[in-house]
Amino acid sequence: MSDPLAPLLDLEGVAAAAKSAQDAVFAVHRHPANLRGGSATAAEASVRAARASAAIDGADPGIPEDAAVKDPVLAGALRVAESLESLLPTWRRAPAQALARIHVLAAADLVADADALGRPRAGAGARLELLTQLITGATSVPGPLQTAVVHGELLALRPFGTADGVVARAAARLTMVATGTDPKSLTVPEVPCLRRVSHYREAAAAFATGEPDGVRSWLLFSCEAIEKGAQEARGIAEAAS
Repeated sequence: MSDPLAPLLDLEGVAAAAKSAQDAVFAVHRHPANLRGGSATAAEASVRAARASAAIDGADPGIPEDAAVKDPVLAGALRVAESLESLLPTWRRAPAQALARIHVLAAADLVADADALGRPRAGAGARLELLTQLITGATSVPGPLQTAVVHGELLALRPFGTADGVVARAAARLTMVATGTDPKSLTVPEVPCLRRVSHYREAAAAFATGEPDGVRSWLLFSCEAIEKGAQEARGIAEAAS
């Protein structure tokens, strides 16, 4: 069976952008602070990612000194961040279950009806099924491109109707780990997405059209965010040193 994402590599500049992003991530994994284990830098990256992800959706990213987070979007993003590592095995074998669990964590303070948590909205099932097939091995394109597609598809689909942005960005982080793009989850692409949030939204909307130029625009933006997220990771490693 042919690889459904293989044509992405023929879009101008996409293959080179994916390689540049991957090289940047691998380089930061070789930083001395990360060669010694990287658990501390990964923990810092996780918190920064959660704060940036919540801020993209309009939350106040500040964490009070008493750690009593009141913003429901930020609280959900932090819960998701704490659980991503434990969700990785489920993501690899049953991504739909992982997505449901991410939504439960992300939207717990946003949804009045608890029964709606983790349940895709009507009409999202078929497209989600296609996405899960990609996640579980239907494609072999480079990890940065798989990450971009997972991220973009979930933003376009809005499968749950609440906290979909946080869910999409968390799924992108899982994809980076699962594909070996960022095996220690050191990078923080959410930060450059926040810094260029208008461009982020425009590129995501372009991807959702399905037109080649729009898809290319999103893929290039995503690869650049991964590369800049590696720069953010280098800053974390330098501070840890």
